[in-house]
Amino acid sequence: MIKMNQSKKKSLFSRTIVSVLTGTMMVFLLTGCKNTNSTGDTGTPTPTATATATATSTPTPTKTGDTDAVSSASIVDTQSAFEKAISAQGTWIIAITKDLTVDKDLVLDGEFTNGKKDDNGKDIVQRKIALYSQDEQRNITARYTLTAPKLTIKSPYASLQHGKFVGDVIVDAPNFQLIDNVVQGNLYFTSQDVKDSFTMDATSSVSGVQEIKK
Repeated sequence: MIKMNQSKKKSLFSRTIVSVLTGTMMVFLLTGCKNTNSTGDTGTPTPTATATATATSTPTPTKTGDTDAVSSASIVDTQSAFEKAISAQGTWIIAITKDLTVDKDLVLDGEFTNGKKDDNGKDIVQRKIALYSQDEQRNITARYTLTAPKLTIKSPYASLQHGKFVGDVIVDAPNFQLIDNVVQGNLYFTSQDVKDSFTMDATSSVSGVQEIKK
């Protein structure tokens, strides 16, 4: 009888030890899982908001020295919107989405940067009137005609690209370019220096004269 009691005691003691060890391991595993999730290593991260810029939004200019750095584009299809976009308070790219006729003289004014840096780390000055549409692969899908009595270029490093301008162009700023663009009219320069800095590619043309006119 005494031997049987001792056997029962040993069995009871063994079961108790097993239960304690099992409980300890469960607590350890639960604690470990909770700590892992709290660090975010295995949990689902919380989404963070990202700013999305739209081409039709009105950008806020940021000053870089004496230059307004505006990286957004103005996509316009009305005379009033186009006039605002080419002003000194406008954007560095102005793109039309259809043929546009303006009934008064236009002035491309202000100095803008394109958001990029040159090899020396300086902001790149540029102004662009885009007379075309393109797809996601940058293939030109349509070309448009801008018509006005006169367009005066006062923005440095400006260009007319991939369309047609009907009217006279007066260039009063250095480094004006025609890029795959037709000018159906005269091209006047306000100085010899301005004329000397003008360039046009092989697919561009000017139907009228190219001369200095002060």
